[in-house]
Amino acid sequence: MAFDTSSLPLPTIAATVPAPTYPAVRQQTVALVQPLLPEDTVVQPSPDVSPPKWHLAHTTWFWETMLLGQFLPGYQVYNPQYAYLFNSYYNSLGSRVNRADRGTLSRPPLSDVQQYRAYVDEHMARLLAQLDTLPPLAAELLELGLHHEQQHQELLATDIKYILSTNPLAPGYLASEATAAPTSAALPDATWLPVPGGIYALGHQAEGFSFDNELPVHEVLVAPFELQNRLVTNADYLRFIEAGGYRQFQFWLGEGWDLVNRENWTAPLYWSQAADGQWLRYGPRGLEPLPLAAPVSHVSFYEADAYAQWAGARLLTEAEWEVAARYFGATTRGGTWLESGLYDPQPLAPDADPTQCHQLLGDCWEWTYSAYHPYPGYRRAAGALGEYNGKFMVNQLVLRGGSCATPENHIRLTYRNFFQADKRWQFTGIRLAR
Repeated sequence: MAFDTSSLPLPTIAATVPAPTYPAVRQQTVALVQPLLPEDTVVQPSPDVSPPKWHLAHTTWFWETMLLGQFLPGYQVYNPQYAYLFNSYYNSLGSRVNRADRGTLSRPPLSDVQQYRAYVDEHMARLLAQLDTLPPLAAELLELGLHHEQQHQELLATDIKYILSTNPLAPGYLASEATAAPTSAALPDATWLPVPGGIYALGHQAEGFSFDNELPVHEVLVAPFELQNRLVTNADYLRFIEAGGYRQFQFWLGEGWDLVNRENWTAPLYWSQAADGQWLRYGPRGLEPLPLAAPVSHVSFYEADAYAQWAGARLLTEAEWEVAARYFGATTRGGTWLESGLYDPQPLAPDADPTQCHQLLGDCWEWTYSAYHPYPGYRRAAGALGEYNGKFMVNQLVLRGGSCATPENHIRLTYRNFFQADKRWQFTGIRLAR
């Protein structure tokens, strides 16, 4: 039986922080690489990871290609070869270096890439000064470009973590005296919160920016369900490990079980066990004791689903997640995002209200049990913009909510992130449903 949802408290969540601006976004990108050595910026230990120098150049190439080349009369491309070096996946814009080979780009040096950024920023300032006189498409591309660079800021934060973690010295990204998450597990048990079933409108409904994959708004039928009021913690997940979760096939999807055995996974990415049995993990300050009360992160979809099966629960669907976020009026208050400067999901406050749903926005991306498919009525844009999201809508799962590496004004409850089921290098976590 479907409920009448007309009286349910399902607010349209408006932006609570200022919209991104060009100078602020560009400076944030530069700030993320400042703790690195030049040698750190060319490393690519995995095809999923791009060297920081490449991120710096690619985001700059985006502005040059999408705006300056189209709308600033007389603009001279900084270096014509950069189009081949720093195009990411836009087939409509020409050939490019293979993604897995970005780590071979020892040239141009970092200093040249920094000069490239300065050159493009100078010309973007001229373009922005006359934005009101340009076609509306210029303003639309400006907004898209800001969010595109913010996406790369999140990738930068997670790629840097992976790069530094593969160094035998386990160097920290932050100073060792920087604030760390508490290691104790002083956190109440999770509570189950009900959400009524009904017919709900999904998709971006607020003012402000959204990607095309968040549209069009459409109706879905959702059965009544419950979800936990917080994310699964490291302490919760450690109980799964100690109960033999990685050794019992019955909790795993077939592909996941094959992967666990092939890769010899015994814990989330970045976890390790010392000779004395203590659990450690690589974090923003290097190798440190596992913070038990913090949300578990860097798990694949297979691990998230196996944990849920072991716990006698399941993962949320994408529709359930968005309905719950609206139902509980999710905001970034109390969460952790990029500007927090912690680069690590934080424990929920011990006195958090157990009747409210917490950590929905920020801290960890939450795996859903929903395939990344187009919404009903979705149509790809023409040209390069049509390659931004639409061509990836196969063989991936949706994640929701943002993470501690997501810029705060880039987080929204309709944001659809997506990865293949085996990926672990992003801040991906777990929330249970039933």
